[in-house]
Amino acid sequence: MSENNYLNTNRIKDFVKTNPDYYINEFERINNASKFIFSFNLSAFLFGSTWFGIRNIWNWSLAFLIIETFAIVQIVRGFFGNISIEAYKKIDQIQSTIDFRQKQLQAAIESNSDKVDMFKRTIKSLEDSIAGYVQEAERIEASGVAIAIGGIVLFILIRSLQGVLANSILEKRFSEWLSNKLISSGMELKNYLLSISFSLIIIIFSTIHYSFPDLVKLFADFPTHPDIRLASIDGVEGAFDYAVIKGDALFSAITYGIRSVLDSLEMLFVKTPWVVVISAIVLMTGLSAGPRAAIYSLAFLAYMGFLGFWVKAMTTLALLGTAAILSISIGIPLGIYCATRPKFYSFIRPIMDFMQTMPAFVFMIPVIAFFGTGKVSAVIITMIFGGTPVVRLTVLGLKGVPEAIREAAIAYGASKWYLLTKVDLPLAMPTILAGVNQTVMLSLAMVVVASLIGAKGLGQDVLEALQYANVGQGILAGIAILFCALILDQVIQGKKKM
Repeated sequence: MSENNYLNTNRIKDFVKTNPDYYINEFERINNASKFIFSFNLSAFLFGSTWFGIRNIWNWSLAFLIIETFAIVQIVRGFFGNISIEAYKKIDQIQSTIDFRQKQLQAAIESNSDKVDMFKRTIKSLEDSIAGYVQEAERIEASGVAIAIGGIVLFILIRSLQGVLANSILEKRFSEWLSNKLISSGMELKNYLLSISFSLIIIIFSTIHYSFPDLVKLFADFPTHPDIRLASIDGVEGAFDYAVIKGDALFSAITYGIRSVLDSLEMLFVKTPWVVVISAIVLMTGLSAGPRAAIYSLAFLAYMGFLGFWVKAMTTLALLGTAAILSISIGIPLGIYCATRPKFYSFIRPIMDFMQTMPAFVFMIPVIAFFGTGKVSAVIITMIFGGTPVVRLTVLGLKGVPEAIREAAIAYGASKWYLLTKVDLPLAMPTILAGVNQTVMLSLAMVVVASLIGAKGLGQDVLEALQYANVGQGILAGIAILFCALILDQVIQGKKKM
């Protein structure tokens, strides 16, 4: 036996821990085959998802456990479960209604009321309904054996599939373990306890709930109390009230800063004559991205003007521009700082994940609480939703700068500032500009949402079109919003985008 084979054999023994000769042979067969080779693991067939959990292959274990649980539930429901309970509950409800109508009928007969015939027809209709539900209950009960057999077939199939796939999956896990020893090989006491207990909890509780619905009332609804929710609401509102009072100076300063930028851009775009605005935008686009982009921008602006969207388009462009300028002004320096401070980046990354995943209508609530409704809140919401990509991609771009180039610059005496401005940022610029592009596009997505809190602009036209089903207005205004974003993107990214 060669030294490499000997080392590999010892590694397999360390990894599998049990029945090493079997796994050495199977791993060798799998490695030597150019395509899928049949290999059956009896332990995986017998123990199923628990075997994968013990081996610390949890992604496969959970997937197989779901299917196994469904199969076991079907078997127990079919043979022993009360599968017709819903039909009999309906029968009991109808029967109680019949009893009530019978009393009404008896009272009508005694009083010689003209409603006697109506009560008789109602009772007859309810009795016919009971007969239908009884037939349905009998049909469901008769299908119990078929349900159980289907569950048995599914259980055997999924266990057989696990037996067939187990060795290939374990061999792949072994390869990952070789390259990264931080990966646990499994077969430890904690894996046994966790896998067995987790599987039993899922299977037993699911089986009881679906097969015997009324056996454990606790499973029907989560145990809670209305006072918990009311106390939580009061606590959150109290915290926000305190923050609004104590942070008034801070929120006023933020509002003033955003309002200054927004008012300046609105005055620039809205109050300035349209000829000047078009000329300036086309010129900036031409200098930044070339003649073709300038022609496109001219066509976009003409579209907005001829369709009567000019003022609203300029308002939207000011809103997008404010959000984009502030997001980029904050995001790129923050990304540069995070690229050199991994611990700080690991701290703010969950915050950025929260900003991107939380629905806009949810974080709209605290923003309105702190800043009220209007354009300032719309800018802040747009920044929250669209500001994170520029930070992430700035970090990614700077981390992607080849270390050899940086070392060469340092060897020639480059200072930290020179290294950042002349080496890191130029090489990372394509990735940073991609982040800028994503920020602009995500800001575009918030235009309509922001109109809900008084942002106005083209988003208001789209919102009205949604409310009154005005398809034409909505489509035309939506295209105008797209053109605003394209113009802004061309001006910001310029030729470096190409």
